[in-house]
Amino acid sequence: MKTKDIALIGLMVAIIEVCKAALTWAPNIELTSFWIIMFSLYFGKHIFYAIPVFILLEGAIYGFGLWWVMYLYAWPLLAIVCRLLKKMDSAFSWSILSGAFGLLFGLLCAIPYIFIGAAGTSLTSGLQYAFGWWVAGIPWDIVHGIGNFIIMLVLYHPLASVMKKMQF
Repeated sequence: MKTKDIALIGLMVAIIEVCKAALTWAPNIELTSFWIIMFSLYFGKHIFYAIPVFILLEGAIYGFGLWWVMYLYAWPLLAIVCRLLKKMDSAFSWSILSGAFGLLFGLLCAIPYIFIGAAGTSLTSGLQYAFGWWVAGIPWDIVHGIGNFIIMLVLYHPLASVMKKMQF
């Protein structure tokens, strides 16, 4: 890994973290999904170094709770999907993906609750527990999905043109 790669990874993490902190006042409105999508598209494999650093930093700042475990698979999953769909070049298509990720974020985060709910009982009770947790958060997932969709739709083209110039 070259010095410029390390600097790029640090810059990606800093941008994600600063944007996340700047929007803490707006429940379920975030730029993390947007940046992970954009960095996946324009900086390729570097995102797979930036995501773990971001997740570790989040844990160091906010504590290593159950939410942190969810980050370990949710953010890399988004980057993997983006890398698989990298040929897409439509703001609307990326907005759909970003919005869908926001809508499904609660479902993804319900996965650990399957095991928590099943502890000492059965998988069925774990599934019921996780389902109840997910359903309770659906209104926030809707806000998350709509926010992600709008952010991507508005910011994709302006930032894509800048990032194309920075791409290496």
